[in-house]
Amino acid sequence: MEIVKYIVMAIYAIICLALIVLVLKQSKEDGGASGTIVGASANNFYEKNKGKTTEGKMKRATIALMIVFAVLTIALGIIYLV
Repeated sequence: MEIVKYIVMAIYAIICLALIVLVLKQSKEDGGASGTIVGASANNFYEKNKGKTTEGKMKRATIALMIVFAVLTIALGIIYLV
């Protein structure tokens, strides 16, 4: 069981570092107060195809890593209780 614990901890550390890097590489999405006043349109070509851009792929990867992070956190909690 000790080997499994160390393997899960190593994967956990790698996921943590990857998640930190992805979050820091992403740009700020909201337009702030100026976007609210001007009224940013969501019907342009970029908004419709946002998932296919690099930003969209990074956002999906971040969400996937967050899910893996949460599952590994629960798994480590269970492993340490046993």
